[in-house]
Amino acid sequence: MDPRALPPRLVIDPSLPPEISIQLRSSPHVLRMARAGRRMDPTPSPTWLFVLPGLLLLIWLMTDSLAGVVVAGTGMGMIALLRWTASDAANRAAKRRLRLAYEHAGDYILPEDLDYPCQVLLRRAQDAAETILASQVHQAGLIDTIDNRVTLPEEVWQIAQRLAKLSAMHAEHGKLVPRDLPSGLEDAFKPYSTALDAAWTSLSKRVRNLEQYAKQVMKADKVFHAHRRLEALAARTPDYQQLVADTVRDDLARAHIKELAGQAAHVRKLFEESIHQAKQAAGELIRSPRV
Repeated sequence: MDPRALPPRLVIDPSLPPEISIQLRSSPHVLRMARAGRRMDPTPSPTWLFVLPGLLLLIWLMTDSLAGVVVAGTGMGMIALLRWTASDAANRAAKRRLRLAYEHAGDYILPEDLDYPCQVLLRRAQDAAETILASQVHQAGLIDTIDNRVTLPEEVWQIAQRLAKLSAMHAEHGKLVPRDLPSGLEDAFKPYSTALDAAWTSLSKRVRNLEQYAKQVMKADKVFHAHRRLEALAARTPDYQQLVADTVRDDLARAHIKELAGQAAHVRKLFEESIHQAKQAAGELIRSPRV
């Protein structure tokens, strides 16, 4: 993978209960084990069962004292028991996480589930969604006409699922279709390649719609930032008007006072237009084709 390009992040079905989602997200290495079909060794190591008697025999030979052997044996037995208990508890917890990963194997997408082009596309979708959710206009509730906190994670999940399927079919297609097709058979294979290309084109458009939404949100964010500053100045408009009236000639004063009075309304209009454009982009996201 291109070292300059960041890989996508783990994607989990947003409809899962939070407690399951948290457990899956906290153990990506366990998810990889499940995806690879690995199992954990169910048998704890019995090494200490052989080491302990040997140590006790050594102590008895060195001290020739039964009492010393009993005390040492009790101490070492307790230590071994505590270590075994802790190891067994950790082993059981790891097994539970692995079992959960197998049970929900269809509810998460790992970066390794995608080929490189699909990884790049998923990362773009994730970055766009995060840009929207981190924006000031979203946090202020100004663009949440499509319920971004619900819709965007679902959109990324749907894209990730389809990219994983497309990646698998790309790999299968590459194995089944010979590199050098016999003459006259090119057209027989073409519909299958066309189907993959159509799916890629549709998913790419879907991600571009998401990026367009993010772009409009960033634009609205900049206007919102300027608008809030100008609102603070607008509260002082009478003071500025009075300053102009007191210091500028009458003919110029009237023009300046009128300009000050209309400035806040102009900025408000620009802000409303930017929000409207962001909402339009959100609507286009909803109308984007599903593949």
